[in-house]
Amino acid sequence: MLPDLSAVAWHTLGESEALQAIGSDQHHGLPLREVPLRRSHYGPNQLTTKAKIPAWQRFLLQFNQSLLYILMIAGTVKAFLGSWRNALVIWGVVLINGVISYIQESKAEESINALAQSVTTAATVIRGGQKLSIPSAELVPGDLVVLNSGDQVPADLRLITIRNLQVDESPLTGESVPVQKRVGALDPETPLADRVNMAFAGSFVTFGQATGVVVAIGDHTETGKISGLIDQGGSLETPLTRKFAHFSETLLKIILGLAAVTFAVGVVQGQGLATMFEAAVALAVSAIPEGLPAVVTVTLAIGVNRMAQRNAIIRKLPAVETLGGATVICSDKTGTLTKNQMTVQRIYAGATLFQVTGGGYSPVGHIYRDGETVNLDLLPALAATIQAGVLCNDTRLVTEEGQVEVVGDPTEAALVVVGQKAELDSEILNQRYPRLDSIPFESQFQYMATLHRLSDQEGIIYLKGSLEAVLSRCQWQLDASGHRQPLDRAGITAAADALAKEGLRVLAFAQKFCPGEQHNLDHPDVAAGLVFLGLQGMIDPPRPEAIAAVQSCQTAGIQIKMITGDHILTAKAIAEQMGLGSGSPIQAYSGTDLEKWIPPPWWPL
Repeated sequence: MLPDLSAVAWHTLGESEALQAIGSDQHHGLPLREVPLRRSHYGPNQLTTKAKIPAWQRFLLQFNQSLLYILMIAGTVKAFLGSWRNALVIWGVVLINGVISYIQESKAEESINALAQSVTTAATVIRGGQKLSIPSAELVPGDLVVLNSGDQVPADLRLITIRNLQVDESPLTGESVPVQKRVGALDPETPLADRVNMAFAGSFVTFGQATGVVVAIGDHTETGKISGLIDQGGSLETPLTRKFAHFSETLLKIILGLAAVTFAVGVVQGQGLATMFEAAVALAVSAIPEGLPAVVTVTLAIGVNRMAQRNAIIRKLPAVETLGGATVICSDKTGTLTKNQMTVQRIYAGATLFQVTGGGYSPVGHIYRDGETVNLDLLPALAATIQAGVLCNDTRLVTEEGQVEVVGDPTEAALVVVGQKAELDSEILNQRYPRLDSIPFESQFQYMATLHRLSDQEGIIYLKGSLEAVLSRCQWQLDASGHRQPLDRAGITAAADALAKEGLRVLAFAQKFCPGEQHNLDHPDVAAGLVFLGLQGMIDPPRPEAIAAVQSCQTAGIQIKMITGDHILTAKAIAEQMGLGSGSPIQAYSGTDLEKWIPPPWWPL
């Protein structure tokens, strides 16, 4: 009997338990004979979309709005009475509305279809002990998938083995930097963004290798659930359409009632039936305010056009009015309120804190202290900290068609950019101090190290990583003038904690001189005897235009709520920079907090 996948919280199980629960093997994967049975039971690994409505039918559905009924009735009556000019004008307004709505809805549908395409890729699997490359649509639960750097995760996986795996989950969780994955069971209440033993469909492997067992495919993946929510397109009912429908219904009843009374009174007074019928129709037509829906429709069409000029797609015409009547806006963080580009904002070196201006991957910016730009020649510890970040680095920045593209890790890209702001070009530095060997970042060590040649007689080792991993290997630190002194562990830890409270991701840097004849680097070489250089704190900064937009909304009485999969400390820091609190302390809630929250009886549903 095949397992019920939805009934299992896969992140709470150990690796062997997960494999046993789904009936797979860590070394051989699924038996080949098992695959067809599972495919017939679970279906293909594809997102299910609604059956496509023919284009002509979608076009006709644009006229299925109460807003337009009164226009079409008025136009028909005008034509029946011979007023063709007025009838053609009214019908023209209706047609223009339908065309604009059709175009906008088609653009929105293309965006939804793009999400469905985002999880279609190739996958490397182990079946029956053989490594195979298959389309991701052919994956079945229990398949053992092999992940390598650059791969797109083809389904939701419970990771079984990991080698320095980092995954970019920003499309799903909003986390700006790749997530370091590890194996082991997690607490049942662990939120999605912190399930480090899982890899989710549609995310990208930025570094390392892993194997994982497929535990969810198609619509049952986390990405599939989002697509399903998007695809639930109910009928759009806005305050304007509700009021207009009520007004139209009431007005038509009044008009028909008056026409009926007119007809009845005339007949009682001896007028002919045909004469009174024409009089009743004339009264009804003259009382219908055909100009009102025409003006409303044209106004909404103009609003849609203006939104399109600002790169905002409105799927339904009446949604423009709803947008104008909004009192609360809920916004994503990463890439919407922020640039989705990691940026160094603080540097701690020589027991001194420095600020860095500029944002994103542009080299425009300065390093300053107490409001004044610093001179790196006079601050050896600061210069050494920045140089360590540039050289102990595997990432490159490539400019294509005026756009800066990151080849590697966004965190390392931020270190390259701050080097450019300090006029320390990575290519020049690597030519001046050629790399001889390196130790790549590994999760169990939490650091990366590189060996460079200074001269024939001397070499230097640079180390970057987590504060704990770096400090445990240091005995000294550089003071502001560049002299070596005993390590102030408490002072450095306090500085790192202060940066973390600002929502910054903190990296520590150290160095160690070695003999010039050393050409190889291994973990014992950096086990002790290093000199601490400094800290660099970075964050995905808010967009200046988004800050201005937030201020405009708040001035207009609109509340802004930020919803993100990022960590709560980082989210609070960004919210404060955006001015979301309007001078009050920022209130932040995790997904777990919201799940436990019980609304009071008076809370509106």
